[in-house]
Amino acid sequence: MAVGEVMRMDVPTGGDLTVSLPELHVLAVDDSVVDRKVIERLLRISSCKVTTVESGTRALQYLGLDGNTGASDLKDLKVNLIVTDYSMPGLTGYDLLKKIKESSTFREVPVVIMSSENILTRIEQCLKEGAEEFLLKPVKLSDVKRIKQLIMKNEAEDCKTLTHSNKRNLGEDADTSSSSSSSSSSSSSGDDSYVKDFPSSKRMKLESEQFSSFL
Repeated sequence: MAVGEVMRMDVPTGGDLTVSLPELHVLAVDDSVVDRKVIERLLRISSCKVTTVESGTRALQYLGLDGNTGASDLKDLKVNLIVTDYSMPGLTGYDLLKKIKESSTFREVPVVIMSSENILTRIEQCLKEGAEEFLLKPVKLSDVKRIKQLIMKNEAEDCKTLTHSNKRNLGEDADTSSSSSSSSSSSSSGDDSYVKDFPSSKRMKLESEQFSSFL
């Protein structure tokens, strides 16, 4: 999940934690107006929230990775997936990929590269740098749905891990509380026993002294 994103956790009557996954937000980067509209439409059909920008430089500004802290006017939004064209003037999709993977904030965000050119060395280079997938244009709806399912599966696994962690912590807290209560009860019981036994021991000692005096 993107850094800073809040997941809603509900605790039903049964006591099991359930997690509601947030809407998938995709940043789409392409210098072609036509290709930008195509990928935006496919993503919206797949029920994703989409933000489109026209260049790698604008993408860095949006993410706040251009070195200017106040550059992004949409910096409060979180990004779950970045889809970018490879061949763009200025900053290429490969350059953008490297910048994202170098960022401590966004390095875990999946990046998908798109290209109309099926160049094996280019594909291998992007995958080696950390790209989630390399798609050939024109991108199809089946491609988008497959990627969305992959991302949602990863999100669900992260949420499941968090849920188990929270449940384990709750269990440990309950065990600690129970152990502390039991220890306190045992200690109190021991004190009561000592108080009850003390008069009897004192009486036995007194009787022993009287008997010795008689002898």
